[in-house]
Amino acid sequence: MAPVVQLHEVLPETAPESEESFEVEDQVPAPVSRETPPARAVERFPRPTQTRIMTIANQKGGVGKTTTAVNLASALSAAGLKVLVLDLDPQGNASTALGIDHHSGVPGMYEVLVEGKPLGEVVQKCEEAPDLWCAPATVDLAGAEIELVSMVARESRLQRAVAKYFKGLAQAGERRVDYVLIDCPPSLGLLTINAFVAAPEVLIPIQCEYYALEGLSQLLANIELIQEHLNPDLAVTTILLTMYDGRTRLAAQVVEEVRQHFGEQVLRSLVPRSVRISEAPSHGQTVMAYDPLSSGALAYLEAAREMAQRGVHEGAEVEGDAGVGAPPAVADPWARWTDGLATRRGTASKEGGA
Repeated sequence: MAPVVQLHEVLPETAPESEESFEVEDQVPAPVSRETPPARAVERFPRPTQTRIMTIANQKGGVGKTTTAVNLASALSAAGLKVLVLDLDPQGNASTALGIDHHSGVPGMYEVLVEGKPLGEVVQKCEEAPDLWCAPATVDLAGAEIELVSMVARESRLQRAVAKYFKGLAQAGERRVDYVLIDCPPSLGLLTINAFVAAPEVLIPIQCEYYALEGLSQLLANIELIQEHLNPDLAVTTILLTMYDGRTRLAAQVVEEVRQHFGEQVLRSLVPRSVRISEAPSHGQTVMAYDPLSSGALAYLEAAREMAQRGVHEGAEVEGDAGVGAPPAVADPWARWTDGLATRRGTASKEGGA
């Protein structure tokens, strides 16, 4: 018969812990430094020689027109420039991304184009960036294509509205607009034609896929028609490659073909595919505010910087121009969102560095 083993022979005797052993000593918080960190040089983009009006267009949908418009606008404004976004897409996605109210009944671009309402009465200030403004698009704009058909000078109504707005700013002694970015619908109807007539510059976002190149010839042909008959000053000055996926050989081939064909018109910056870019509009923000350290935000920052540098002609006053306004009272343009962590090349983000 096996001997009986007593529990006290197996388990060592331990004294019961007193209640005092469970008490945690009060931790004395470490003193917080009150010193103000040394301010770094404020990054300022050069002010263009004159107001740059740019139509962002591509008849192919889903190439990043609206995303490009709102993120370039936010980046330019955060760097000290005054920017106005005109939302000509009846879907109103640019208005949504900028946090602008655009429900039915809110005066917007429909009232400007069809009813002749002054542009200054529909423009709203965007709270995301220091000097960013937006004229929203409501669902009423969907019917503007048909209503404009029978109107006199139907192709130049936006041009006249913008000219009157600029004149009103000058008469009121207000700071002039540095950039006007016009977001167009994915079509070549009267709304897009109005945008082409109102702007001397066209910015074309091109998705790094084969189908994006197929429709490009039709867009360029329509631009040539506008040049011949309505706006001889119109020119494709900027091309931005979007949705770049470095893992695919096709994307690299598209980049190479576009650069070979268009040369200096193509920005050096490539906008990669980014989850943060897709998520930002659902929060009523651009990616510049939603995650300014993400790859998409940094790419648009580089593109905006390059655009700003191209907009300065010889002999023009740039950062020292008193008309630019007071510099942002932060260490850098993105400190209001990132506590000063954002730099030209970020290393950390919500995407894990992507």
